[in-house]
Amino acid sequence: MSQSAAKSQKVRNTRRYPRFALDVRMTVQVFREGAVSYFWGRSTEFGQDGIGGTLTGELVVGEVVSLEFSLQTSPLPMRVRAIVRYQIGLHYGFEFLTLTTPQRAAVQATCERLAGIGG
Repeated sequence: MSQSAAKSQKVRNTRRYPRFALDVRMTVQVFREGAVSYFWGRSTEFGQDGIGGTLTGELVVGEVVSLEFSLQTSPLPMRVRAIVRYQIGLHYGFEFLTLTTPQRAAVQATCERLAGIGG
């Protein structure tokens, strides 16, 4: 097993919630050195506490970012604060820091739909 595959497996084994395959467009905003940088990409996985995806730019583990993405279970785009938890090349894992009650409900409904529960 390669080093990056072993690291990816370790990340998956330490998660509190399962992740599900999800492909949606993501935009990321990060404030650095007095300026805002924007990146975009595609998600690859989604769970109750975070999202993973591949981006067009580089982030640093531990950075706090603003994420925007759309879910079928929410009428409005999700705009959330998240922390970069891991990086493998240009693939990043984000943990949600703040979710409103409606956002939490949309995340839960999306996870249930992706798991095949509740319709």
